[in-house]
Amino acid sequence: MSRPAKESNTYRGRYAEPVPTSNLVNDEADFPEFEPFDDEATPRSYAPGGAALSVVHVDLCQQINKPNHNTVAYDIMNLVVRRGQEFLMRVTFNRPITQGDDFQVEFLIGSNPSPSKGTLMAVAFGGRSGCPWLGRTLEMQGESVMLGITPTANAIVGKFRTYVAVIAGNGIQRTRRDAKTDFYLLFNAWCPEDAVFLPDEAERREYVLNDTGVIFQGAVDAVSHRNWMFGQFERGVLDACIQILDGSRMPIYNRGNVIQLVRMGSAMLNSQDDNGVLVGNWSDDYSMGRAPTSWTGSVQILLQYANTGVPVCFAQCWVFAGVFNTLLRCLGIPARVITNFNSAHDNTGNLKTDLIFKTDGTPDRRHTRDSIWNYHCWNESWINRHDLPPHLSGWQVVDATPQETSDGHYRCGPSSVAAIKDGVLCHPFDSGFVFAEVNSDVVFHKRDRYGTLSPYRVEKTHIGKVIYTKAVGSYAPWDITFTYKYPEGSAEDNATMGRAEEYGCERDHSELPEPQMSVSISAEPVQLCQDVNLAVDFQNQSDLPKTVQAHLAGSVIFYTGVTANHFKDHDFTVTVPAHQTERVMLKVTAEEYMPHLGNQLSLHFVVTGQADEQSLTAIKVMELQTPDLTMTVSGQLQVQQEMFVTVSFTNPYNFPLQNVVLAIEGPGLMSYRTRSYSVIEPQASISWKESFNPRLEGPRRLVAVMVCSNLRQISGTTDVEIQA
Repeated sequence: MSRPAKESNTYRGRYAEPVPTSNLVNDEADFPEFEPFDDEATPRSYAPGGAALSVVHVDLCQQINKPNHNTVAYDIMNLVVRRGQEFLMRVTFNRPITQGDDFQVEFLIGSNPSPSKGTLMAVAFGGRSGCPWLGRTLEMQGESVMLGITPTANAIVGKFRTYVAVIAGNGIQRTRRDAKTDFYLLFNAWCPEDAVFLPDEAERREYVLNDTGVIFQGAVDAVSHRNWMFGQFERGVLDACIQILDGSRMPIYNRGNVIQLVRMGSAMLNSQDDNGVLVGNWSDDYSMGRAPTSWTGSVQILLQYANTGVPVCFAQCWVFAGVFNTLLRCLGIPARVITNFNSAHDNTGNLKTDLIFKTDGTPDRRHTRDSIWNYHCWNESWINRHDLPPHLSGWQVVDATPQETSDGHYRCGPSSVAAIKDGVLCHPFDSGFVFAEVNSDVVFHKRDRYGTLSPYRVEKTHIGKVIYTKAVGSYAPWDITFTYKYPEGSAEDNATMGRAEEYGCERDHSELPEPQMSVSISAEPVQLCQDVNLAVDFQNQSDLPKTVQAHLAGSVIFYTGVTANHFKDHDFTVTVPAHQTERVMLKVTAEEYMPHLGNQLSLHFVVTGQADEQSLTAIKVMELQTPDLTMTVSGQLQVQQEMFVTVSFTNPYNFPLQNVVLAIEGPGLMSYRTRSYSVIEPQASISWKESFNPRLEGPRRLVAVMVCSNLRQISGTTDVEIQA
């Protein structure tokens, strides 16, 4: 007789049982309430008191455990604790415990729990040896017993189910399944034995407990920032993070391994090959979803994905990094968002970013394949890498933006920052790729009519010019370039580059004569709709005057360095006396660039020139500035007391803003809310007032974002101190 279709299993023949991969969806009937022992049955015995011992109530003591485990902020009904640290539970029996009584507390995660896989932990209290988790009796008051449970520092992370089992003669009598006694176990940055242990308390509060942040953007000499609400403690977010791991089909018993978990998270945050959380989109067409600039933070993205199972549209690098940061911090892993300015994206995997120019000096966009992103955002997570030499522990690069595959999936890391700094690129994972992002040389080529490329300049300091993250305890940028690289040109830097070559990263070794002429571009920050004034400086280091035939090319670019629209070509000639610098001022009017902007705010200028046989090139990227939203707060600054926030804006431009959507969010203060306006005419004002009741005390931040069909980069913030 054939086996019913519903019982056929693809695991048969390879595994005795299916590999458990679901944490949140489980068989409600884990155990029978009474389970007889396998050995020969004996009559049930009773304690000297006469009545069989039974459990009346189980209390996981949330009011005690949450403050001790730094989990008070989680907006969730169940207990949340951290591994490697004792938590308390009170069990009330039908009578006082006597010497002959024997009971155990059983903790289960996933389907088909097994002691050998760490998915079933039976903590014994009757004098028997139990599982690796420790249990002790702290006090007994009548029928009530206070127990201390200490999970191991490498325990599986996720949602556990709890049973109290009484050993009753010839079997085990368990409590019924009770969802109220489920609890969440997280990584523990406060536990020295945990792989994510972070010694500094201020850093733990920043990188695990802070639920707001800023992500740095813009250009090297005009750094801007975007507020991002991580919201890792908001309702539904913890379950959403576990659901993402379930969707990856990562085996439950591997989820205590932080290296495997962050690597899987890096793959699951993008939808490129596994139906993950976010769809990347670097075009100007966001009609099938939301523009990346419209998000205020991670919460809406994670909840939408958890509720629909459909990848959320759309994201760019800072959105991937912001949401990944939320997942990591939510699960207890110290994490921060990193911005690398002038980030190399080379499609041949070497340490050369090749920029190609025509014989007349204009950029050859058709044949240039490599690109330099104005900035690129990724994450760092703090991990003690027991799989690597000891000095390579600490901050590890992980990147969820889909760029290239790693072991068959679009993911990157964890890659040791210390290994990148020293050029030790033989260790897992993806160190060579990250190394190239911060260390490539920019090679300028001339392409003749036959397609032959001739290098004429190599810029060794342009890529990875500065690397920023948010400072601990403030919203200021912290320059952490020194953690990724030694000073350019130093002996240590030369040794690092040589070491990287030994591991297969090809560098440029062009023998070029010392240039006698150089050119640079500078400009003051410019507001949107204002003219741009470029100062172009030509420096002549030779003994003779030089005449330069120069060309200015102006384009609107995506922040990825890819041209969106070309809008200006201008030829000019300048004569530079010997051993002097000549400055040429060039004006680019708003009327020239505004019709070509679309939704971009980055302008890209290239000055090229020819002086005798020498070719000159200088590049300048400018980020146009936009006004801020005005935000004010009123009411009583106290938990659960009504407060009000008012967002206002006056359109300063000479064109109307169309299809305007305004959004406000503040973790611990108010959930995500929006308001729409069909149009805001020039010089017209809007004002929006909303009430809210703070949930959490301490310093909190509200952020507002405004997007419209013809402008996407307007935001505002306000900070408040909420009293308990």
